[in-house]
Amino acid sequence: MGYIKEPKGVDFVVEPHVVTNEDKKIISDAIAHYKATGKFKRVPKPKKARQTTKKKVKK
Repeated sequence: MGYIKEPKGVDFVVEPHVVTNEDKKIISDAIAHYKATGKFKRVPKPKKARQTTKKKVKK
């Protein structure tokens, strides 16, 4: 892994990712399925909360 230099006036912040119990179960099931069959299991994409944004109004 290389060294990343921060540009002046910019701070890179890495926040921890919270893994829920449901996510842990999905990951565990996928690993168990791969070990048993040697094939990848299709995992549903997690539902993300939609962020509301204000629409720009043309004048």
